[in-house]
Amino acid sequence: MYKPRSAFATEVRTAMRGGDGSVKIEHIWKKGEEMGSPTRMYSRLILQPGCSIGWHVHENEEEIFYIVAGQARIDDNGTEVVASAGDSIITRSGEGHSVACEGTDPLEILATIILYGND
Repeated sequence: MYKPRSAFATEVRTAMRGGDGSVKIEHIWKKGEEMGSPTRMYSRLILQPGCSIGWHVHENEEEIFYIVAGQARIDDNGTEVVASAGDSIITRSGEGHSVACEGTDPLEILATIILYGND
């Protein structure tokens, strides 16, 4: 099934998970409506400099971030790392993370959340 970028549902979340600023989310595919897999999210996240997604823990799911552009400061379950375009991080069930746009360019992330079990 083809879907042009112009058809992606877009939203802006302010103080996402207690973070700073706002995060633009382009929902590439939506759970239930378009995907039959146990995937809760398949989206492109855009954070401007100074914006972040606050610390949160994933339960019964895992989230994969792939850095498309920019630079990210990530708290990876208590270990801080700086990630750049081409880098990836996975946060498994019971683990937590936060992400902030580092530097002067926008941060673009491809985010996938996969549910465990039949959720």
